[in-house]
Amino acid sequence: MNTIPSIFNERIPTYTAVGGRERSSCGISAVILNRHGFPRRSFFQELEKTGFDNVISVESRAPNYNIEDLARRYPFIRFILPENEISLGEQINIAASEIDNPLFFVMRSDMKIIAGGYAGRMAERLSVKADNEEKNEHAEKDDKADAESDKKTIYKRLCTVPVIINSNYEALRSLVIPMTYKKKMRTIFMEPQKEGDFTLYPFEGIGIYDRRRFIGIGGFDTTLRHIHWQLMDFGFRAHLWGEEIALNLQVKLLYDGEIPGVDYSVDTYYRHFYLKNLAPVFKNDEAHLPYARFPDFALKSGEDVFTAWKEFKECRKWVINNKEKWKCDAHSVTSRWDNVSIPAQE
Repeated sequence: MNTIPSIFNERIPTYTAVGGRERSSCGISAVILNRHGFPRRSFFQELEKTGFDNVISVESRAPNYNIEDLARRYPFIRFILPENEISLGEQINIAASEIDNPLFFVMRSDMKIIAGGYAGRMAERLSVKADNEEKNEHAEKDDKADAESDKKTIYKRLCTVPVIINSNYEALRSLVIPMTYKKKMRTIFMEPQKEGDFTLYPFEGIGIYDRRRFIGIGGFDTTLRHIHWQLMDFGFRAHLWGEEIALNLQVKLLYDGEIPGVDYSVDTYYRHFYLKNLAPVFKNDEAHLPYARFPDFALKSGEDVFTAWKEFKECRKWVINNKEKWKCDAHSVTSRWDNVSIPAQE
């Protein structure tokens, strides 16, 4: 098992960036995860009209089209070419490292914004003015802070998820509800209903992220190669550390592609997720991974005791290094959805 990253950009994969420059300063960039070959010309034109400061397009390892030509035609787009195939979380981590805006909107290349207004309006809707206490803190640090304090904004949450519509203009079940089933963590998907409804994680990574908060929680754990457990780890860690991932009904995306199935395989990556998120105990405003958790973990891991101990010890060290960032335990996270009425799943 690879060592868990201790800082956000510790394991950014090797890649090449081509083109791209900021056009304006509305405070939000678009991040496009391109997975279906040559992007539609109208797609880029629509992004340009929406007014994003810039666009980061994360390509496949070996695109079958001319990136240099696209960069000349669309100078506001920065194309990211990974050296090797990379996971969903790695794509988003790279994009976050390439922008300077406080917000970035992650979407797929087979999606279209059909509601939500211009980029500047989206950013404005998610922002709130900093309070006087924060302004005073900045004023002490910098004589110019008084002049800048009125311009400073903070944002509502770590990630805001949109309503996602399919080609039949039906809302997808894109809100993720955690549940415990036979002592294993699983998820239920629900349709968006009320403004501000919580979701465990952004469906397929799609959402508007606060870059500062995203970096603050370490982004996605790139040692988790299984997409489901990578998303589960990100979402649980966000909620455990006091962040929110919630719905905005005004922003809507049309999803032209096929909805991928969810692989719930309980494998090595589930064990990693369990030790980092479900096993720690929260007490006296700190998290701990007790040694008492090890015997049961080793018994159920399917590994020999030495391999299980190595994995346990690594995750325990990570918890110790981040113990003060916890704001609650896993039970408190799942209890946020205790009053949600779960519909029958197809």
